[in-house]
Amino acid sequence: MTPRLIAISGVLKGTIFALAEDEVVIGREASNPICLNDLSVSRRHCLIKRDAPQAANETVRSDTTDPATPAAEFTIVDLESFNGTFVNGVPIKEQALAHGDQIAVGDVVLLFLLHETEGGTKAIRSNEDDLITRSTIRLRGEDAIYLRPEKVLAELPATARVARDLNALLKISTTINSFRDLPKLQTELLKLMLEVIPAEREAILLLDQGQDVFGSVRGWSKSKGRDDSIKVSQTITNQVLREGVALLSNDLFETELRERPSLIEARVCSVLCVPLVFFGRRLGVIYLDTSDPAARFDEGHLQLLTAIAAIAAAPFDNAKRLEWLEDENQRLQKEIRVEHEMIGESAPMRAVYQFIGKVAPTDSTVLICGESGTGKELAARAIHRNSTRATKPFIAINGATLSETLLESDLFGHEKGAFTGAIAQKRGKLEIADGGTLFLDEVGELTPLIQAKLLRVLQEHEFDRVGSTRPVKVDVRIITATNKNLEEAVSQGVFREDLYYRLNVLSVTMPPLRDRPDDIQLLASYFSSAFSKECKRRIKGISPEARSLLRAYDWPGNVRELQNAIERAVVLGSTEMLSPEDLPETLFEKGDPGTLPVTGYHDALKQAKRSIVIKAIDEAQGNYTAAAKQLGLHPTNLHRLIRNLDLRTILKK
Repeated sequence: MTPRLIAISGVLKGTIFALAEDEVVIGREASNPICLNDLSVSRRHCLIKRDAPQAANETVRSDTTDPATPAAEFTIVDLESFNGTFVNGVPIKEQALAHGDQIAVGDVVLLFLLHETEGGTKAIRSNEDDLITRSTIRLRGEDAIYLRPEKVLAELPATARVARDLNALLKISTTINSFRDLPKLQTELLKLMLEVIPAEREAILLLDQGQDVFGSVRGWSKSKGRDDSIKVSQTITNQVLREGVALLSNDLFETELRERPSLIEARVCSVLCVPLVFFGRRLGVIYLDTSDPAARFDEGHLQLLTAIAAIAAAPFDNAKRLEWLEDENQRLQKEIRVEHEMIGESAPMRAVYQFIGKVAPTDSTVLICGESGTGKELAARAIHRNSTRATKPFIAINGATLSETLLESDLFGHEKGAFTGAIAQKRGKLEIADGGTLFLDEVGELTPLIQAKLLRVLQEHEFDRVGSTRPVKVDVRIITATNKNLEEAVSQGVFREDLYYRLNVLSVTMPPLRDRPDDIQLLASYFSSAFSKECKRRIKGISPEARSLLRAYDWPGNVRELQNAIERAVVLGSTEMLSPEDLPETLFEKGDPGTLPVTGYHDALKQAKRSIVIKAIDEAQGNYTAAAKQLGLHPTNLHRLIRNLDLRTILKK
């Protein structure tokens, strides 16, 4: 099936777009291969490209109808659109597409489809007999007539049996190529072979990846259906696998087998066994036998089964590889592609996701470091969500917002009458989080008393409520966060060293926004979309000039400051496109006027600020504290203003 897009919302709902070209541009321009005449869509909004297929003998994800053809992968790239491109609700710059992904382009949502929407590994008992027969035929792949078209036309007689065999090969080829699930593929092929070869028992034995033992195995009996208890000859299967030849053995029930009860019981008299080989790699064997002397196999059956094995090798290889890829994908989903609410595709954020994927399944204590506004609590929630404690409570508490007394009561709880106002017993956050996760933010602000009690929780998994001497046992995972340098706090004697080592079992530092500028546009698009819905105000996107300003700013408040800036722009803006005039003035204090597309108004405003600050410092004779008081600013804000206005060099002269 040709990959396609189906519009599931918007003005073109129900329209189907075939992705027949290697690159397809989606946008409002009429010249685009996919034209979406909607004002919410940029002229050239995004691009879907078909990546070059991998080599046939490499791991591929096959969605084609011919499994021998390597599968192509599709990637979507945002073309600097005003309001961003979203895949499954998340803004992207470039991302691989999977079957069933939903692509939001403005108000239009497109469904990406690659194909039409539609057991076990039991060891078959084997017999170690060394089979000696009077009638054995070996057939190499290069000698198989059905695999050599010139032989089929020149040497095969136009008989009903040849016509039936060719028709059977066509039916098998068409049918098995529609299966990608390995057990279903094995079962269907066994059924089809039984229609054209008079076997009583069949088995498909596939090798484990990189090993010489059979792993994926499926047996079939004419009388019972699926039967994984079928006995096969290990001597024959090993010989076929080792030599790579197809083998037909008749007259098996001879005097040589009188001491072999397993085959005597089955009275096997004829065996077919052919190798499954794909590009020189051994995949396994197909094994058939019968105990009916009137239905013995002949060389025609051997030729046909050899051709069937050649046709089936590619689907089996693809199915095994797809099975491996799905298993690997599940492993990576747990380790890297964790469930989270963070936005970002930059290398620093990918490292954070990988860390979360590795530590989430454990119960180890985690310390999350980073500046204010970098998303430390979101990281803690992601660790909890991907852990075995996900169904239990996640409780967050800030160690800097409460006094020591209130924090102690809030964290550990208290007994009735423990202090003035304690009119009833109260469970603390630690008890409420029992079985789940407690996130303690700003751990560097804890007082010595709280530090000591927290250390006891980490060591003994118990604590005392305020006003009680009876310990309370808890099973809780503790995740802490800080924007301070705890090692420096330890050296200064304000933070317990033993507690620090207890908290710092696993640690990660959330990257500041200035270290991942490529994520700014994704975050801005996400916030503008979210706030436009919240405020019920239509926003088409962010202008290129505004985007340049967002990228040039150093964001000392990190993601939280960006979120506030976009919310302000959505609320106060007067047009459907967020422009520089909608952004906070602090963004214009930073940046090179030669690279930022600043309007004349903002350029003049920046120069005016520079003049006012220089004049105030001159009048204060270089006393920054006095200058800040004169300007009505906090000294810290004045220093920041000097830095953003690039005045340090001028003021030193």
